[in-house]
Amino acid sequence: MALANAGFVVDSVCPSEHPMGKTSALRHTHAYSGLSALATIAAGIRASTPDLLIPCDDLATRQLHQLHDQQQSRNGNGSAICTLIERSLGSPQSFPVVYERTNFMEMAQAAGVRVPKTALIATLGELENWIAKAGLPMVLKSNGTSGGEGVRIVQTTDEARCAFRKLQAPPRVAQGIKRAFVDHDKTLVWPSLRRSRSVVNAQEFVKGREATSLVACRNGSVLASLHFEVVHKLHSSGPATVLRLVDNAEMASATTTMARQLNLSGFHGFDFMLQEGTDNAYLIEINPRTTQVGHLTLGSGRDLPAALFAAVSGQTLQPATKLTENDTIALFPGEWTRNPDSTFLRSAYHDVPWEEPELIRAGLLKHKKQSAWYSQRKLSRAFSIAGLPPL
Repeated sequence: MALANAGFVVDSVCPSEHPMGKTSALRHTHAYSGLSALATIAAGIRASTPDLLIPCDDLATRQLHQLHDQQQSRNGNGSAICTLIERSLGSPQSFPVVYERTNFMEMAQAAGVRVPKTALIATLGELENWIAKAGLPMVLKSNGTSGGEGVRIVQTTDEARCAFRKLQAPPRVAQGIKRAFVDHDKTLVWPSLRRSRSVVNAQEFVKGREATSLVACRNGSVLASLHFEVVHKLHSSGPATVLRLVDNAEMASATTTMARQLNLSGFHGFDFMLQEGTDNAYLIEINPRTTQVGHLTLGSGRDLPAALFAAVSGQTLQPATKLTENDTIALFPGEWTRNPDSTFLRSAYHDVPWEEPELIRAGLLKHKKQSAWYSQRKLSRAFSIAGLPPL
């Protein structure tokens, strides 16, 4: 999580080994403990006295929402931390909606945004009724998950039943403990001990191309935005590794509408499907945080950090120099990880932070650990391309 003030000084709250700590852009890194997350985040806020909080993953967003609830119950609406969180993320009335997939989709549909049919599914009987009405293939999604972890595209009734059981099942105790101690995320501990079942949603399958948007908002108004079609992903349900910048009026309208409906502030991502044959943009997801494209400065109306900084500081908007005229962006280190021989590493704008060699090293090592197939040979080749000495 980044903590920024109007002087554009940036601190962070993150685990000691996190890649964020390898960048020279930070003034100070505050220690984060997954076992006392809210306390360490609050301590970092008090020490830094920031003007804005920028959650960089779903866990950080959830914990800011929890911290808001905690501080509100203790100190009332006037709490300085509550005020800061609302200034950074938007209206607290929107906090639960971003995790409730069906509720979010119903709100979007009521506001005139094109969305696939979505419904809560509590039992196998309800699942079979949905299939009888909506047909197959279909998408099953569980609330409170991210990064494709709780999403299944199913082709048959048997696949749907199996996926539903797995998505609804309580997390394993071992999984909760591992997540707490290794990933510094204790959100699964109590659900695993209490055997709490997940909420599962059925969503109509839209055949087409994936697309994604990121917007910078202030009090429900979009200040700047980026819209992309997804060219490649790390794997079928993983993050994008190559994106193509687009001007899509329907995506822009949908993000503007939802920012207003939810009274959002800060960075928020939205995922779409561009329907095959029509190019209709179906909104399928919201990500209540910045995404991996948030730092890209791509010209007028497409420089999100500059737009948000101007809004927070009251200074005149001063966009940074446009990074590239190339509309295709290969993201670091994802595309290297997907395919070190990818042609997009040469033909696209390759978003490597060359001025931060330790961050490059940390990113490559993190992906090496996460990807069993990422061999030492591939890692060595990536280090060579980056101009770094071998391990």
